[in-house]
Amino acid sequence: MSGRSRSSTSVPSTACRSRRSSPDLKGADVRIGLFGRLGSGNIGNDATLEAVLAYLKAERPDAVLDSLCSGPKRVTDRYGVPAAQLGWLDGKQPPTGPKPVRLALTLGRLVLGSLIDTWQITSWVRRHDVVIVPGMGVLESTLPQRPWELPWGQFVMSLAGKVFGVKVAFVSVGANVVRQRATGWLLAKSAKLAYYRSFRDEQSLGAAQKMRMAGPSDHVYPDLVFALPSLPATQGDSIGVGVMAYSGGTEDRADAERIQETYTAAMTLFVERLLADGRRVRLLIGDEADEPVALDVLSRVQSSRVVYESFTSADELMNQLGTVDSVIGTRFHTVLFGLKLGKPTIAIGYGRKHLALMEHFGVEEWFQEIRDLDADRLYTQFVALQGERAQVVRTIDEHLQLVREQLDAQFAELSAVLFGGRS
Repeated sequence: MSGRSRSSTSVPSTACRSRRSSPDLKGADVRIGLFGRLGSGNIGNDATLEAVLAYLKAERPDAVLDSLCSGPKRVTDRYGVPAAQLGWLDGKQPPTGPKPVRLALTLGRLVLGSLIDTWQITSWVRRHDVVIVPGMGVLESTLPQRPWELPWGQFVMSLAGKVFGVKVAFVSVGANVVRQRATGWLLAKSAKLAYYRSFRDEQSLGAAQKMRMAGPSDHVYPDLVFALPSLPATQGDSIGVGVMAYSGGTEDRADAERIQETYTAAMTLFVERLLADGRRVRLLIGDEADEPVALDVLSRVQSSRVVYESFTSADELMNQLGTVDSVIGTRFHTVLFGLKLGKPTIAIGYGRKHLALMEHFGVEEWFQEIRDLDADRLYTQFVALQGERAQVVRTIDEHLQLVREQLDAQFAELSAVLFGGRS
């Protein structure tokens, strides 16, 4: 870890940096909002929410919580947090008709949706003392998104926080250098306007600094998911293969179908190599959107030694990972959960965050770029990983202890910055 990372529980006196003064919330009931792409089927995003909720339950049991998020019903049903829908256009079908009519209707809907979102988000933010964006890759563009979707909503949220004196905190988030001008501007401004920022790895902080969305004293802390309780260490008898609905980034929309097929074919071939070696395989996902890919691979291999069992939560993912010997993962948090449980893991990366995570754990050699994915090379890496299993497990375990200490420091700093110290 570099000097910008925190590895102890002490809180620097500069934690509040050059931010404006604000009320001390240490002794008062505090209204806390949770914002972002939560409850929408992404297991990693919901796991970061779980970690923050556990922290708040311990630190501020008096807090009044609610959420503005992508999946309000799931957030309320699963976590007992009142929630409202983020994004007026979310889930709405595109207009139909002749092209000129479609274009006019689409433009009108975008304008109307942006106005409605601006009003809703602003009204929601000003009712709070603190708004937390819990982890997630909210400052990334590794997967497709349009500027009027979450980037706009996030910008409005941070701007409203600045205007109305609400403490907006981006906690251990991911970032990359965003090439799309409008999206990049909105993401950069949303981060820059925030009261507090921390990043989940050095490459995220570096990218944020290049985008001018980070301050000179912003810190690096591990992904919040590492703060969740882990299952006892076990060694299963199958290989966990995490698959994903991957069709490239924002710039790849025209080629999305080919990219998905190329990836699915490569993962199918890899599974077939494992089967030929006498292995059993458990297919894993990290988002509900990945399930069709898992079912596609399952139908292609047609083997009773390949299983897929649907799941939607971090606990269920960890339970399934407890039955495997090793993990080959694509979704970022499938890789992360593999490491969290001490499993020898190979990462198939669609962004710098995968490599940064593997480097942080000292296992960066077990990595492939998704755009250059080669099933034969992946199998060769897997065989080599089995030969070095004992050393890899020791290396992962050593780094897990450090990660836990660093997250203690993250939460201590967060308490000092947001609530004026531990209560």
